[in-house]
Amino acid sequence: MIQKKYNVILVYDYKQENILMCKRTKEPFKDYFCLVGGKIEDGEDGFDAAYRELEEETGIKKKDISLKNIVNWEYPLLGEYIQVYAGHLNKDVILIREVDELCWINHNENFFDTTKYAGQGNIGHVIEHVKSRREELF
Repeated sequence: MIQKKYNVILVYDYKQENILMCKRTKEPFKDYFCLVGGKIEDGEDGFDAAYRELEEETGIKKKDISLKNIVNWEYPLLGEYIQVYAGHLNKDVILIREVDELCWINHNENFFDTTKYAGQGNIGHVIEHVKSRREELF
């Protein structure tokens, strides 16, 4: 039974050259880079939750980006469900940090490097999935 719902958001900058990452300040994956995201509240629509979390964590508003749901993962043994969204900014924005440090990382980086990036390779998988479908997504 699914008890916890989360979202993860892949954000490209305006020129689609860099990907927004945050450096975690607490466990799990403390000091690793990860995509922004957070909890989906009970009864909350997935898209609404993604836009809410994005604005809370980065200051990026719904008018600045159009998100698309690209994949969902369900982990029945953990009782977790994760929705993954992707989008690119329609203009340059000033980031506003909530907790974790925010940074732009070039999209050609090796996001499968598990010594640097959280998620046991899942970040690399998501980014490669989006890269292969960028024209239709953006």
